[in-house]
Amino acid sequence: MGFRRLIARRPSNRSAGSATIRGRLYVGVLAILLVLAISGLVIRGQLENGHATRGSTAAFNADIDPGTPLRGRPAPNFTLTNQFNAPTSLSQFRGKIVVLAFVDSECTSICPLTTMSMLQAKSMLGAHASDVQLIGINANPIATSVADVSAYSTAHAMTNRWDFLTGSRAQLSTVWHEYNVYVAAIHGNIDHEPAIYIIGPHGGERMLFLTQMAYANATQQAQLLADAVAALLPGHPKLPKPVSLKALPVVRPEAELSLPVVGGDSNVRTVRIGPGHPHLLVFFATWLQETSNLTNELTNLNHYAATARRHGWPSLVLIDETTTEPSPNALADFLHRRMKAHLDYPITVDSKGLLADGYGVQNLPCTILTSATGHLLFTNQDYSGWPPIGGLEAAVGHAVAAASGH
Repeated sequence: MGFRRLIARRPSNRSAGSATIRGRLYVGVLAILLVLAISGLVIRGQLENGHATRGSTAAFNADIDPGTPLRGRPAPNFTLTNQFNAPTSLSQFRGKIVVLAFVDSECTSICPLTTMSMLQAKSMLGAHASDVQLIGINANPIATSVADVSAYSTAHAMTNRWDFLTGSRAQLSTVWHEYNVYVAAIHGNIDHEPAIYIIGPHGGERMLFLTQMAYANATQQAQLLADAVAALLPGHPKLPKPVSLKALPVVRPEAELSLPVVGGDSNVRTVRIGPGHPHLLVFFATWLQETSNLTNELTNLNHYAATARRHGWPSLVLIDETTTEPSPNALADFLHRRMKAHLDYPITVDSKGLLADGYGVQNLPCTILTSATGHLLFTNQDYSGWPPIGGLEAAVGHAVAAASGH
């Protein structure tokens, strides 16, 4: 049984900029508006907050979107249903600043980054957080039930922190169209633009951001969202403890790194990856419980660990992508409360996302086989879901044999 091809939940090429969304920005002046976003209004907003250097730095960090200013057009109103099965309209939040994002209710790639940046941005506003309303619009034309948006909200600890709205496919399509957000379902797979709109207290569209597929930069993106919101608040309050927006140095496969073991095999204290340390690395997060039986999947990997020991294959290491976890204790709670079976391999953490970005991780789970020289022998990055153990072992065996010249 082979790996299933991924189109769904893989970040669209439009995540770095899109004619579909940018069409709203008056195509004839698109280039001018982009320049303004980098050198004009965004930096001006930073000046008002006393953070001019942050705005200028963002222009040179390709892993964050500095945002595109909009002209204050009235944001199209809608009435959809939230995770509590209650009808919810955009107009009912007039007077608040709305952070409106388009989120796939079963996303396992870029949407958790969108969700995390929204939540962090609101937290950064401190006492002004009550002036902000977070809204998600379901960008999955297949998983459209209230149960779907409720499950996503629960998995990401967002149930009481936002309104995640859904409706019929026709209702959702109308909203996507009115906000010029591309959404497609191809053979059951989902692709959509990770758009975040900042809507002012009078209902006008003020800024547009596109989440970038970079785990290490979610907090930086949150800073830019928070800055954009603060610029719309009375008095333009300064935000405490601003986050640096400088480009971050990722950890690439050719770099050697020691990681502490936090779960699984208790006989191993640390794991070394990089040159000289071949491994089968599996990046994951506990919120994958929403879309898979995570306890079963982790237990099934014991079979690979045993097979690898018999054949001398690269050993298995699981890496929790901490930057997208709903809380700092999510992994520990899951291992303590949910995992009943013993795991015969170590679990470590990517606490800042620098490892995932360096190894090119996008969709979770992501399985990567590394060689003793620190090269990637294969990755299932272009596939979704957990690979079947038989297929995984066959792929590893083939890759190891090919690398050794057998």
